[in-house]
Amino acid sequence: MPKEIDPKDSSRATAYKLWMKAPNPMVTFFKTLDVTNLLTVSWKKNLKFNMLLCYCIAKAAVGIEEFYTLPVGEKLLQYDTVAVSVIVSNKLGEINYCDIPYAADLDLFNHNYLENTSWVIENCDNKDLSDNNMVIGTSAVIETELDGVIGMNSGIFNNPFISWGRYRKKDLRYELPISFQFHHTQMDGSHAGSFLENLQKEINKVLSVTN
Repeated sequence: MPKEIDPKDSSRATAYKLWMKAPNPMVTFFKTLDVTNLLTVSWKKNLKFNMLLCYCIAKAAVGIEEFYTLPVGEKLLQYDTVAVSVIVSNKLGEINYCDIPYAADLDLFNHNYLENTSWVIENCDNKDLSDNNMVIGTSAVIETELDGVIGMNSGIFNNPFISWGRYRKKDLRYELPISFQFHHTQMDGSHAGSFLENLQKEINKVLSVTN
């Protein structure tokens, strides 16, 4: 379970004071990723592209301290672990969300991904791990190519959120524009920028992880 921390005693003290009650505390960054390596691994190893990208997202996040702290209501909560959430189309043709716990081992992460999403598809219910994990939300709109997405600011769902559409071919490479939305109380632009740099590095290393 996460523990509540006093913002004044945290590294986010100033950000909490500035942004916690701001009318729109959410910030969105756009970045185009080179996902050629992900597709190569997906095709050669028969692994789902979405699973591989979610693995890289979680792996890029776990080394950044700010991802373990999340504003919830008026509280600042600190977590020990991270998970990634995906949107799943269930057997009734409706959608549910499904949380996947992070595992450094790709085979274990893939097992968790397939097991949890299969459960959601069959049971037509959400798989929620947010009581014990800081969850990074994702949404893949594969029906079309997207240049970017601006998410909602409800004041309830403050988790970082990443959206993307269909990847596109450019010359001999494959690119994927993504949108990364985060609450300014949780992290600053420099932390978000480091995460996005880490994400590209993790994507580039996936080939070596599976060898």
